Amino acid sequence: MTDPGQQTDQRLEQAILELLDGRAPTATICPSDAARAVHAGDGWRALMEPARRAARRLVEAGEVEITQGGRPVEPAEARGPIRIRRVR
Repeated sequence: MTDPGQQTDQRLEQAILELLDGRAPTATICPSDAARAVHAGDGWRALMEPARRAARRLVEAGEVEITQGGRPVEPAEARGPIRIRRVR
């Protein structure tokens, strides 16, 4: 049986990729978009850090990049609000 936390992590990764697939190639999303896609209602806020971790895993997999101010940043260096986009 799959760990519920692991299921949520996988759903967040999938949500990030699906949201980006539905947008222009250069478009970005906020981690909150993925959190809201996975958990409707007010519970999405608890998924903000897990969504950021999911984005970092997707960076490691070469799928996305994390940006701040429109520029790619190293996930470990990102402080404050981030955006996520497909690797160019």
